[in-house]
Amino acid sequence: MFFPSKDLEKQASHTLHVGWLVQDGQRIDEVVVSLYKAPKSYTGEEVVEISGHGSPYVLQRIIDLFVQHGIRMAKPGEFTLRAFLNSKMDLAQAEAVADVIASQTEAAHRTSMHQMRGGFSKTLAFLRDQLIQFGALIELELDFATEDVEFADRDKLVSLLQILQQHVGELLQSFKLGNVIKSGVQVAIIGKPNAGKSTLLNQLLNENRAIVSEIAGTTRDTIEETLNIEGILFRLIDTAGIREHTLDTIEVIGIEKSLEKMEQADLVLYLFDVQTESPFDLMETLNWLKQSGKHYLLIGNKADIMKPGPVDGANQVIPISAKTGEGISTLKQKMVDWVLAGRHLKEDTIVTNARHYQALLEVDRSLADIDAGIQENRSGDLLALDIRRCLHYLGEITGQITNEDQLDYIFSKFCIGK
Repeated sequence: MFFPSKDLEKQASHTLHVGWLVQDGQRIDEVVVSLYKAPKSYTGEEVVEISGHGSPYVLQRIIDLFVQHGIRMAKPGEFTLRAFLNSKMDLAQAEAVADVIASQTEAAHRTSMHQMRGGFSKTLAFLRDQLIQFGALIELELDFATEDVEFADRDKLVSLLQILQQHVGELLQSFKLGNVIKSGVQVAIIGKPNAGKSTLLNQLLNENRAIVSEIAGTTRDTIEETLNIEGILFRLIDTAGIREHTLDTIEVIGIEKSLEKMEQADLVLYLFDVQTESPFDLMETLNWLKQSGKHYLLIGNKADIMKPGPVDGANQVIPISAKTGEGISTLKQKMVDWVLAGRHLKEDTIVTNARHYQALLEVDRSLADIDAGIQENRSGDLLALDIRRCLHYLGEITGQITNEDQLDYIFSKFCIGK
């Protein structure tokens, strides 16, 4: 009808066809039609993709042509939702599709690709299968309750629980890194006026982003930029210099915003001038940083002129020169090391989704209840309830347990057309 060149119903799946798209005898565009027949498509359904020449006018003509004949526009995430509903992927894999699209760094892309290919799902399937096996034995005992028999070896169940709790614990611990990979690290550059914060920001970015001046208090407002180091996204915030006494009303507001950004930051880079900061002042600063409870790196600027001395009780000072770039590579590596905390950014199962994390917390609690039930010699029906609850939360992650409202919420965050 619209593609008179060929009868697409008679063509094989996974084939391309060139021809004219026609409306009422008028040619709209010469297009390439990609044909995917069920179930061998992304959604598991019959799919036809049309590639035109890209003119906004032509593309709108093509869209209007099909809308006029009863075809509606796709909803956000509808193709991936259909793939999930047709069992082409589970819910965790479907969510990873959105993460792949939104990934801004190599680490985020690698992690989401691993999950989209089913790496996370395989781990969950292992946990679920092991629980189902023992759950089935516990349920069997209930059928023979009057005969007082045990089909499930309690000692083996305890050993299994230890293995499962270890796996779940590792997944929960990975969320801190996963959240950083997905959202980036908020980094506040803090220090006194004229410590060189704006120069440091420019040096880290390798561009003149912030205004640099010898006049103290030049930076009045926060400046925010992003920096990708070894696949990790750092969101840098250059703040106004912090000092106790100033008559400048605007500078006071800037200092208040600096303290606010510091409170919101995941990591604080505290920069001080090695020429002007006394050991006493530095110790006061360290006490202030420790009381704030924030993670921080202590950076001594102008190390090209004077090397910073040791400070009792302090983290080792990272000597740099914001002006010449000396020590900047070391600082970047320290920032990465803080994020990784001994882990390696390899293709591994890392939890990046807050929904998954909350469900895993419930799984962990359920496993603890099962363990406590065995230790207290609770009846099989109570153990079975705890096992079912654990299986429920595992199923929530992969979509074996779900509801329409949950699906609407998850897929509403997708872009249209995916």
